[in-house]
Amino acid sequence: TGEIKGHYLNATAGTCEEMIKRAVFARELGVPIVMHDYLTGGFTANTSLAHYCRDNGLLLHIHRAMHAVIDRQKNHGMHFRVLAKALRLSGGDHIHAGTVVGKLEGEREITLGFVDLLRDDFVEKDRSRGIYFTQDWVSLPGVLPVASGGIHVWHMPALTEIFGDDSVLQFGGGTLGHPWGNAPGAVANRVAL
Repeated sequence: TGEIKGHYLNATAGTCEEMIKRAVFARELGVPIVMHDYLTGGFTANTSLAHYCRDNGLLLHIHRAMHAVIDRQKNHGMHFRVLAKALRLSGGDHIHAGTVVGKLEGEREITLGFVDLLRDDFVEKDRSRGIYFTQDWVSLPGVLPVASGGIHVWHMPALTEIFGDDSVLQFGGGTLGHPWGNAPGAVANRVAL
C-alpha cells in the first residue's frame, strides 16, 4: 500500500527501570506506540511509563492480560469497570475493552458503560450500564477503547454502531484468516469501514 505500518513494542518488564529503558529504545527506533500490561506490571509502573510516554510524544497502548482472573468470577474479585477507572487514573491512551461481538463478548450495556467511563468527560448515573453514580472526570484525559479479539469484517457494522468513531479496531486473526489471504482480508476491513 505504500503506507507505513507499525508495531506496539511491549515495554512491560520486571522493574520500572527496565520498562523505561524499553520505552527509550522504542523511541530511538522511531516507534510511535509502546505497549504495557498494566495489571501484570502494576499501577505505579504504569503511571511512570505513562508520564514518560506523554513527555516524549509516545502513545501508550494498554493490554489487560490477567484481567479475567480478577473480573470474570462473579462471587469474588472486581468488575472490569473498576479496573478501567483505575487505568484512566493511572494513565494510558488506549486499552483492550472487549467487543460485545467476537471472542471477547460481553453484555452490551455493561461494556458500553465502562467504555463511557474510559473516554467521556462526564458520565451520568445509569444502573442498566453499571454506572451507579454520576462521574465527572473534569480534565483527566480519556482512554480510547480498543475492540480486539476474534473480530472480522462481518462484525464491522456492529462494531461501528457500538463503539462509534472514538475507538480503535484491531483485526488480527480476522484479517490474516481471510479465506483469500492477508491482503484481501485487509482490503475487506477497509472497505467495510
